Parts: sequence; structure tokens; C-alpha cells
Amino acid sequence: MAAPHVLPPVYARLAGPAGGLGDVQVMLGCYPGADSLESLAPVPQLAEGADSKPAQCEFESHRGHRAASVRSLSSVAGMTSAAAPHMSPEEFRAHGRRVVDWIAQYWEKLPTLPVLSQVAPGQVRSSFPAHPPRSGSGSLDAMMADLDSLILPGLTHWQHPAFMAYFPANASGPSVLGDLLSSGLGVQGMLWATSPACTELEQVMLDWLVDLLGLPAEFRNDGPGGGVIQDSSSGANFVALQSALHHATDGASITDGVTGAHIVYASSQTHSSVEKAARMAGLGSRAVRMVDIEPVTLAMVPAHLAELIAADRRAGLVPTMVAATIGTTSTTAIDPVVEIGAICRKAGVWLHIDAAFAGVAAVSPGLRWINDGVADYADSYCTDAHKWLLTNFDATAFWVRDRRHLTGALSILPEYLRNEASDSGAVVDYRDWQIELGRRFRALKLWMVICWYGADGLRAHIEGHVALSQELAGWIRADDQFDVVAPHPLSLVCLRPRWPGREADDADRLTLSVIETLNRSGEVYLTHTRVGGRAVIRVAIGAPATTHDHVARAWDLIRAEVAARSWTGVSGAGGSSTVDEVISSVRDISARRRPGAAG
Repeated sequence: MAAPHVLPPVYARLAGPAGGLGDVQVMLGCYPGADSLESLAPVPQLAEGADSKPAQCEFESHRGHRAASVRSLSSVAGMTSAAAPHMSPEEFRAHGRRVVDWIAQYWEKLPTLPVLSQVAPGQVRSSFPAHPPRSGSGSLDAMMADLDSLILPGLTHWQHPAFMAYFPANASGPSVLGDLLSSGLGVQGMLWATSPACTELEQVMLDWLVDLLGLPAEFRNDGPGGGVIQDSSSGANFVALQSALHHATDGASITDGVTGAHIVYASSQTHSSVEKAARMAGLGSRAVRMVDIEPVTLAMVPAHLAELIAADRRAGLVPTMVAATIGTTSTTAIDPVVEIGAICRKAGVWLHIDAAFAGVAAVSPGLRWINDGVADYADSYCTDAHKWLLTNFDATAFWVRDRRHLTGALSILPEYLRNEASDSGAVVDYRDWQIELGRRFRALKLWMVICWYGADGLRAHIEGHVALSQELAGWIRADDQFDVVAPHPLSLVCLRPRWPGREADDADRLTLSVIETLNRSGEVYLTHTRVGGRAVIRVAIGAPATTHDHVARAWDLIRAEVAARSWTGVSGAGGSSTVDEVISSVRDISARRRPGAAG
């Protein structure tokens, strides 16, 4: 017999319309006295202060829910029973081959496409219907046609060999296939229990990266620390700050919150996501201290950092996190982690290393010096496999030396997520290592990339781009019309035309116009930054298909555009001559200017 406070279920039958659901049994038992839909009318609101109220269902604690339930039950009766047009496995097999063929053809024709999209704002949006179709097509024909005619022209081609603007967003065949497998499996890996392989393969991949990059053993998942794949370094920087706040407050940040008394230290070259993280954490931009940079290397000045930390301590503030960078976005400057780390250790401040672009370069043993100091001092560290390590976005590797502060800051356990494996403490639930609850099976694509290329293949990829950038820097130094304006240890080179006789503002305007013209041409895609307050051209080499010829062509194009604006002695410069004619003239003049050249 049912317990006294639980009424036995009462069912009503809803007669569906022709072609509809038919008779549907609806349990009404949780509504006292409900033996029909009509009896489920809203109960009049009781007068305030009344001593009695209607009995309530265990799960429906608000009487207003009863009327809403009636409406929802009525809407069920009118639903169609037509089957959704799911794609069958056989159809998927056929259409999948077609899509894979399209991608392969796209990669083959990439060099013939304009790097930067040439569409006007709103052009793509206006080409699609304002409302979704009522009936599905059951065919890919129209969608593939729209992909070619409407979407492709609106893309900037990040895998193009002449994409040299932002840091790369590498894609590769193995990674694309890994993403396809992840999508096909449809795994949601929020808990170990929801797919053990999703969690454990990720642990293995992060440990493999520790070995490949020469990172400290404390970052491995079989110790007190560990690694996880985050969506981006921006997200990783925010998670690092949450860990640092937990560390600085002995855990009080998760119950009592934080104030602007907690201070974050960065430099003018630090990625903007660190300031955004401070805002999102409730600290505000005023809690971010700007540490001086060395004017030549553009790296953080440790002595000034020590001064700022000491001053904040005296003011009763709480130095909480230092964000050092290995490979800044602007110029790939590398902060002196050894000196910074020693200051952090003495002051008890969390040291986070943002190596978003450059960190993966350590796959080359000859470049592991970039991580000097990480093994001794870093509390957390991130780098993006989805930039320069041939793995599709998103795949940021993030490690901590001691996971307790990370999971302490982010772990919340509602009853509906409790399970035997988690309660045992024998497994890792990655939901406690990130902001989001849900997570994709991202380790699959990383696994396929590492297994396909191996350590030697990944090193060849990185080292080839570094060699190209050093060659480009050599060409720039050999040309008396240009300067290399910042150190270039990896694959980014920053250069500035000299513009003899021009004022600084006019020279900057000309430099920016060179970039704009080249980008509009579709032949190459470049961006700018400012070094010492002056506009400079960034050439970021990193697309998988980029070769010596592509870099040489980009250099010729830059020189030709500069010549067209400044060299009156170049035949046809600034007139109707083609870019290639100007390039030819530039090459002739450069050859005559070389030491020992005839004439």
C-alpha cells in the first residue's frame, strides 16, 4: 500500500487527432483529487496568512505549476507523429564520402583562393532566407551548392600557405578525422563514468605532451598535479586565476567571494585575456598591475615586478597571481621565468605561464630553452595545440603543479551527478577542471595527430617554420629600406619600412597602407602591431602548407608596395605598372646595392 502522503496514480486518456499520438496515458496522481483534465483547473490563491493550503505533490511544490502542466498536456495531444527524417547509416556513408572529397578538393585549391575574404559586411547574411525551411530537403545537393557559392567566398582561409597574419590555427588530415570520430561517437565526457575512455585518453595525451615538450614531471596526471584540455588559452588563463584566488584565500574565495584587494601582475605585452579574466573574476581592471618591459626584448622586468609586489603588500593588498608569457602575441617576447619565478616563490604568489603560441615549439629539443624556469617555479602552464601543432581548434593543454587548488575552486557536486566511481575518489572528473560542465572528446584528434606525425614529424613541422622566419629576417636585414624591430626566436618576424624623410605619423600611415593594400589583393594576409609606439608589419609563418616560395613571395610583395610609395627611381612605381613589374625593379635595385655588385 502507498504511503499515506502519496496518492495512487490516476490516469487520463487524451484522444489525439487523426494521424496524431492517439491515446496517451497521462499520470495525474500527483495532483490531489485529480481524476480528469477538467479537475486540474488552477486553485484560487489563498488569502495571505491563511493557516491552510491544498496538499502538494512531492515534486510540484508550487500550485501554479498545475495549470502549466495542463497546458503542456494539451499541447502534447496536438503533436504530430510523423517520423523525423534522420540520415541513415547508408546515407551518411554516401554523403560523408562527398563531404570528405569536398574538403580534400578545398585543400588542393587553397593556393588559388584569395587569403582574406573579399565580401562586404552583411553580404553573407543577406544571401540566406530570413526563416528556416518547414520541410527538410533530405539531400545535400542544395547545401553543398550554397557552401560553394555563398559560404566559401565569405571565408578567410586560415590554412592558406600565404596566411601570415595572426598566429596560425593549424588543421591537418589526422586532426580532422579525429574530430569526425569524436562527432560520430557523440560522447559527452563531463564525468569519468559518462565515458571512461574520454577521460583516460585525455590524461594519456596530456602526459605525452609533458614528455614531448620537456615539461616537469609534476605536471603528469599520476602525481599531485595534472593536465586537461581547455577550450582556449583565454579560458585557461581564467581557470588559472580561479586557482590562484583559491590558493591566496585558503579556499575562502569559493564561499566568501573576492575583492579588488587581490592583485594580478602582467605587462603591456601580456594577452588581453588576463585582464578580461580579472574582470570576470570580479576583481576589475584596476586590480591588474602593469609591469615594465625591457625596451629591446619587450620582456617583463623582474625588478619592477618585485617593487610592485612589495608596494602592494605594504598597502595591505594581496598579490595573487603573476601572468608571465612565453611568446607574446605582439612580437613573441619571452619573459624571464627564472627571475620572475624566484620572486613569486619568495612572495608566495601563484605563477601562471601563458605559452599559448610558443609552448609547443619545445617539441624541438633545440627550442626547449624557452621553458627555462618552468620546471622549478610554474604553478600552472598552458599552450595551444590548435595553433601550431597541427590540431584543429579547440585544444589548449593546461597543467597545474597541484590540482587541489584547481578542483577546489571549480568543483560543485549536485546530487544528479553523484555516482559510485566519482564517490570512490579513484577517478578524475574533468568537469571539476574547467568552467563548463559538458565536454567533447577532444583527446581523439590530439591522439591521431601525435600518432600520425610522431615526435620527429612534429619537430620537422615546427623547425621548418622557424628556419623560414630566420631566412626572412636575414633578407630584411640585408635591405637598407627596412628594419627588424624585435627579437624573432620562433616563426614571427616584425619589420618596419624606414620611410626616409617621413615624420613618424606619416610613416605609420604608409606602413598600415601597405598592409591594407596587400590584404585587399588576396595574395597574402598580414597584420600589424606597435613596437615603441610605431606601427610595424607582423609576418607570422605557421600554416602547414607554407614553403620557402610563399615566404619569398610575401617579402617581394611587401618590398614592391613600399617601393611604389617611396622610390621615385623605380620604373613605373606608383603608376600603371603591375606589382610583378615593381618587384622586378626592386630586385634589380637591391642587386646593384649589394656589396661587390657590378656598377
